[in-house]
Amino acid sequence: MFVGGSDTSWTAMIWLMTELAKNPRVMKKAQEEVRRVVGKKGFVDENVDIPQMTYMICCIKENMRVHPPAPLLLPRETSTDVKLGGYDIPAKTQVFVSAYSVQRDPKVWDKPDEFYPERFEEKSVGFVGQEFELIPFGAGRRVCPGLGFGVASAEYVLSNLLYWFDWKLPSGGKALAETMDTDEVYGLTVHKKASLNLIPIPYNP
Repeated sequence: MFVGGSDTSWTAMIWLMTELAKNPRVMKKAQEEVRRVVGKKGFVDENVDIPQMTYMICCIKENMRVHPPAPLLLPRETSTDVKLGGYDIPAKTQVFVSAYSVQRDPKVWDKPDEFYPERFEEKSVGFVGQEFELIPFGAGRRVCPGLGFGVASAEYVLSNLLYWFDWKLPSGGKALAETMDTDEVYGLTVHKKASLNLIPIPYNP
């Protein structure tokens, strides 16, 4: 579980830093929130600070919506015959749910292909999948057991990256083009095809 969780976690973090680099307004807003909450004490308190970083958490949710690390959830088996979308699906059929399609459904999400964390300030949607709108970890009794680990690691890593460093894009050339490129490599997890190249500049609180 931890091996799989590590793969999906670093994949999600690469996509999140890519989106923040492409959207400097969002990066600035999230970073200002993190530094305001942490202040000058020099460390991120997971229990006290992170719950106050509401916009940063919105960024993590939006990244999981746009770039679910595993676009296809684990298979399920139908318990009864069902008719869905004009298709007859008999009982005992193995079915897959596409989190990618659900989370980019224009009937549910306004401008679904746009990275816009503020949408989660306007509507309360959690990771547990009860609304079946945001399901990067699945839903129900068989929700991904790594949900807590995945969310907690994303919150802790991102808050520290935003607190301790300013992030700059390369000045140009191949490194800049690769960083801004959002082409994907498909597999059990969806990786960024090109390298992410960012320049960290240490921040002194």
